[in-house]
Amino acid sequence: MSNYLDKIDAYIQRLDTESLVALARISTKKTFRKGDFLLRQNQNCSKSYLIENGVVRKFYWNDGKEITTELLFENDIAISFQSYTLQQPCREMLQALTDVNVSATDYEAFQKAKKNYPKLVVLDLMMTEYYTIWLEERLFQFHTLSATDRYLMLIKEHPHFIQHVSLTHIASYLGISLETLSRIRAKI
Repeated sequence: MSNYLDKIDAYIQRLDTESLVALARISTKKTFRKGDFLLRQNQNCSKSYLIENGVVRKFYWNDGKEITTELLFENDIAISFQSYTLQQPCREMLQALTDVNVSATDYEAFQKAKKNYPKLVVLDLMMTEYYTIWLEERLFQFHTLSATDRYLMLIKEHPHFIQHVSLTHIASYLGISLETLSRIRAKI
């Protein structure tokens, strides 16, 4: 995945000055405190958030239970993809698990900018491809790795952030019970 992020970063570095200025004009730096919501259920996802540092979780409610579907770290995009793309109310929520700094880009402004700066269309496509690759990898992991292997991969890839995520959220993200996570942690 970092190969693809490197590819995106290299592309951004090669953007012409006009495209970079246009992107900067429609993006703002924001800080969310631990517990703040970037997006609430039934809101339209009108911004994409590039996480500069911190941890965000994506979750929804199912039968009175929180289900964490994504843990998002530095250089990840925090977004409700369906809501953002279709500009309709979302099912899930985005919440800061730590203090988080993001670069927020407004949907409408980005759509207008893409009309005037074609290189931003390519950037948008690259970001969509990155998200699709990430999602495909996550599905692959769920179908091929044990819960223990998924947990080990998570702590290997994000050791400095994972200590800030509650075990309840980690268990939900891994698709296991808190008890199963406790057993896994006791064995390693």
